[in-house]
Amino acid sequence: MTRTDGYLLDNRQPEAGQSYDAVAAVFDPTTFRHIEGFGIGSGWRCWEVGASGTSVISWLAKKVGPTGKVVATDTDTSCAASAARHPVEVRTHDVGVEEPPGEGFDLVHARLVLVHVPDQERALRSMVKALRPGGRLLLEDADPALQPLLCPDEHGPEQQLANRLRDGFRLLLAERGVDLSYGRKLPRLLRAAGLRRVEADAHFPVTSPACATLEAATIRQIRDQLVSSGHATNADIDLHLANVAAGAMDLATAPMISAWGRKA
Repeated sequence: MTRTDGYLLDNRQPEAGQSYDAVAAVFDPTTFRHIEGFGIGSGWRCWEVGASGTSVISWLAKKVGPTGKVVATDTDTSCAASAARHPVEVRTHDVGVEEPPGEGFDLVHARLVLVHVPDQERALRSMVKALRPGGRLLLEDADPALQPLLCPDEHGPEQQLANRLRDGFRLLLAERGVDLSYGRKLPRLLRAAGLRRVEADAHFPVTSPACATLEAATIRQIRDQLVSSGHATNADIDLHLANVAAGAMDLATAPMISAWGRKA
């Protein structure tokens, strides 16, 4: 495929806030469980990479307390600006281009970030460089190729339409150079970066109200691209959004792979 540059889900679109809230509802408990397992506590220094929302930043700030620090970075920090108060520092930063915003971090975390970064190798090196000896890196990215369906139980025309639109979404991502099997590669990449005690698991919601909210927001964000590329008609999209709003379908997400390791 010919790669089309540009992030498909524009953070400046009005639906972006709904997407952030839905992602937080679906995936924050898993993220927090892993970080709790690292022993996070008062005084920790954390770097949150890709701070498009505030839920993780705010949670980290409570955990590290007034003696700790949370550096939150993104290329567009408009959504994270409200969290910019002690111990949170919000910076505009491109992890795939710039040097890390400091070193000696106890924790570096990135969720749904690296798969969209053109220079992933440099970004990963930057995050590892930023860790103190013994510090933890937690990377979380989806793997749509592991489970490509929006409706795994495809038992009727509503589910068939939903899966057809999900297939169009995946094709649009691939055209922009997104590796749809990136999540499963994270453990190998962490070991190659020199991290030790690497582990990984996956979280795969099959249905929840937040999954429906996320689907509706996503489809509205990419509506024009789906239509212009010929993957769907406006009538298809209107019908699908009505089906989602009716609440009778079980809507899943792609598995979220969480991989973590320690700096030697």
